[in-house]
Amino acid sequence: MRFDDDADLDTSEVSDVRGSRVPGGRVTVGGGVVGIVALVLGLFFGVGPDQLGLSSGDPAAEPSASSAERVQRSCLKGSDANSRDDCRTVAVVNNVQDYWRQKFDRAGETYTPAKTVLFADRVSTACGAATSAVGPFYCPGDRQVYLDLGFFDELRTTYGAGGGPFAEAYVVAHEYGHHVQDQLGTLDRAGDGRQGADSASVKVELQADCYAGVWANHATTTRDESGHPLITELTEADIQDGLDAAAAVGDDRIQEKFQGGVHPESWTHGSSAQREQWFTTGFRTGDASRCDTFR
Repeated sequence: MRFDDDADLDTSEVSDVRGSRVPGGRVTVGGGVVGIVALVLGLFFGVGPDQLGLSSGDPAAEPSASSAERVQRSCLKGSDANSRDDCRTVAVVNNVQDYWRQKFDRAGETYTPAKTVLFADRVSTACGAATSAVGPFYCPGDRQVYLDLGFFDELRTTYGAGGGPFAEAYVVAHEYGHHVQDQLGTLDRAGDGRQGADSASVKVELQADCYAGVWANHATTTRDESGHPLITELTEADIQDGLDAAAAVGDDRIQEKFQGGVHPESWTHGSSAQREQWFTTGFRTGDASRCDTFR
């Protein structure tokens, strides 16, 4: 996965609060065993920590003296995205949102952009306070994606994914799939709180995987404001890294690893095979209308 070295990055789409402190409130999901249980229960590439009963109503994170908005200073060009993981996240966010913005425009609709918030350890959101243990998530309450970049190390070391830049891009694109669902009203269909292989929650997550695949299909042809593609290369090996990441966080694989058995009645995101299948459907067709997981 490569970016145009000379392309300009739009850092306004990413807020860097690493080094900030979260005042007040109580974060109810922590690391270690408690964090793993939270992941197994279902907030993994998910929607809003309020679904797990995390604390809510906390004020926003307050910048500390060490918080220097690193991406705003350092992530200026595509060459930065080719050399730094935080800048790569900025570039992927730019490209994903350019794609959905242009798709909405062609349909005569308006795409409302969403920021990605980079944090470390814990963060306060409109959906409640969360720690890094819950993994990346999208909060409908403030329409923002939350991501601790340390998660990508966990994806490799704890969950057995091969890693790679596109594995990280897949995670970001999945979360923006939730943002698209939010704008289309699809997230409302998963609000009953039910779990299980046939639950609306699983269907919402698999659709977000499919939307990530749709974006990947168009990634190298989506043009930025300069009229040129920001992403210049996406290989079969990159796509395989994305599929590997999708499989690594299937409900069945996580349950087998951490609970010693598979329990479909408690699934919230779908099996490894399903997650691979729906990402592949999106990637091969490049057509979001083929992502109807509810049929």
